[in-house]
Amino acid sequence: MRSYRYASHAAVLLMAMAISGYSAVDLGTPAVSRTAALNAQAANEAAAYGDVALGRDNTIIQAVSIPTQPLPDRNAIRYVVKDGDTLDAIAHAFNVSVREITWSNPGLRLPLKTGENLELPPVPGVVVVVKRGDTAASLATAYGVDATTILGFNHLRGPDLAAGSVLVVPVDLTVGPNLATGVPADPFHPGALQCPIPGAEIIQKFGPTSFALEPPYAGFLHFHTGVDLLADYGVPIAAAAGGKVTAVGYADYFGLRVQILDSYGLVEIYAHMEDTSVTLGQEVQQGQKVGLVGSTGLSIGSHLHLQLEVGGIPTDPMPLIGC
Repeated sequence: MRSYRYASHAAVLLMAMAISGYSAVDLGTPAVSRTAALNAQAANEAAAYGDVALGRDNTIIQAVSIPTQPLPDRNAIRYVVKDGDTLDAIAHAFNVSVREITWSNPGLRLPLKTGENLELPPVPGVVVVVKRGDTAASLATAYGVDATTILGFNHLRGPDLAAGSVLVVPVDLTVGPNLATGVPADPFHPGALQCPIPGAEIIQKFGPTSFALEPPYAGFLHFHTGVDLLADYGVPIAAAAGGKVTAVGYADYFGLRVQILDSYGLVEIYAHMEDTSVTLGQEVQQGQKVGLVGSTGLSIGSHLHLQLEVGGIPTDPMPLIGC
């Protein structure tokens, strides 16, 4: 009669090894920093524990991942603006980008108001308030992710989304969001702006100026609300970031201009153009031609005036633009 004896410590060990399929991934850290799994012996090599042997024809042992840090909070971060806060300071404090802040707060206006609430993503991505008719599939298309990513991260069991609910959409910022057409908005510099005229010299920066041609603004007698890039007549102008064309035509001292609401919620204005290459409502990818350099409107000599706005207020393009 053959007998089988199992030492208690061997039984515990076997039970632990039979547990499989558990993994813990911190979505806020790169994949390379994940914890290494415990190694199992090769499938064709037997391992003895007490009187029990495990091998090819016995139990298949899978690696067990051991988390070394807590999983991130998956709820949107609500921040209350304090006196003196700026977008740059908030972005630095919470390790997010300015564009993620504008992206997550589409009604944002500058300057920030004390007591104002801002929604910030706890991981790289965007905070979204669900609108009537939104589905996991439509949001997935808009932000360039899988529907299962949205449902899983927000602990949702079905595709139906409640209007008014707040979701966090994790987005790989090295890829960025999509346009409404489903193609990547920023194929060349995701998460950043491309210089609309590569190699062009910046001849005037954002801010107060002594140049008498500039109109008064923000309490200054003369203020330049964008950056000027020197270029000859007819030089092509490329979209700094992808988005939707919201205005085309003549406007005040801008002359002939194109205006784009980019995928992160910033407004791009290309002014003093000689000609335009896009139409109202058109979806434009980063790097796509939007027009030609000119000198229309309040301008002396051919150049491009590039202006960025948050909620209708000009902001300095220099920290974002790649010129």
